[in-house]
Amino acid sequence: MVDARNAILDSSKTIISKLQLLSVFFGDDIIYRIYLRSQVIHQLFEENPELDINKLELFHLQFTQTLLDLLRKIKKNNEQSILLLLDEIQLNKDLIKQIRSSIFSADNFKLDQQRQVLKINTSLRKLYQVLSDDSSEYPFAKNINAFSARYSQDFYYEVSYNLILDLIHYEPADVYSNAYAIIQRKLMGLINKTDYKCNFYCGLKAGDVVVEIYNLTDSDKYFLYFPPKELFLFCDINKLKLDTAPTDLSKKETFIRELEDKNDQLNGSISVIKTTIPPDIKGLLMDNYKKLNDISFLQSISDVDVQANMLKAMLNTDLM
Repeated sequence: MVDARNAILDSSKTIISKLQLLSVFFGDDIIYRIYLRSQVIHQLFEENPELDINKLELFHLQFTQTLLDLLRKIKKNNEQSILLLLDEIQLNKDLIKQIRSSIFSADNFKLDQQRQVLKINTSLRKLYQVLSDDSSEYPFAKNINAFSARYSQDFYYEVSYNLILDLIHYEPADVYSNAYAIIQRKLMGLINKTDYKCNFYCGLKAGDVVVEIYNLTDSDKYFLYFPPKELFLFCDINKLKLDTAPTDLSKKETFIRELEDKNDQLNGSISVIKTTIPPDIKGLLMDNYKKLNDISFLQSISDVDVQANMLKAMLNTDLM
């Protein structure tokens, strides 16, 4: 009889230790309180040999063990949800790696902007000389159109074809032209006065058609360069109606940042999901604790049976 009693007490200690571990894992106050109350019930039987030890075994069988099974099921479900999040995080990382391998960085874009501006300034200066001398010499810097070919996909604003057509429209009487270029007369004169100094403002694209927009240094004047026709015209930037100011950030890099932010959010969610207990189950646990705390265990073991049956119903549900 003594051996049977000791065996039940040892088993009780093991069960309570498992409940303690789960209370630490979930970090939930109500689970910890149930653990403490279970300890009190255990000690009641351990310190009072005259009590029917079978009721302690029944308590654990009906209530504590079912609670352990339920918490383990919640823990497993949470871990499965976390695995899905980890899979999404890894997919995002793979996509980020793939995109980064195929884009030019914002630093490259900014550096090549400066090179392109030098090419434009040099070409305009040369074009002025060619037109003045009525020369047949080619005026443009080497690979002047490579900049748009390289960066338009990621860094240029998407606009309508109609806007492009409007921007590049000109009257023949208003331009100088030769076999290589077309430039607005007043623009040629103004660029000459400003000593051929300009800054890249932004790029526009409509499908594969691109336009480069430049700002004359220390001026509120803008002009465009249209590569297919080697065309230079004044540009009214109010027509552009861009949603934002020009940016050095690639669209793909913007997407990468969005993916990185998403991964940060997912990582933050993991720590929350790991110990999440569904609200209905948490409510039941609070009711269980009140029952265990308020009743005399020996006199109301049937009440514990009722609570245990509710836990079992939760354990068997497919809603978790």
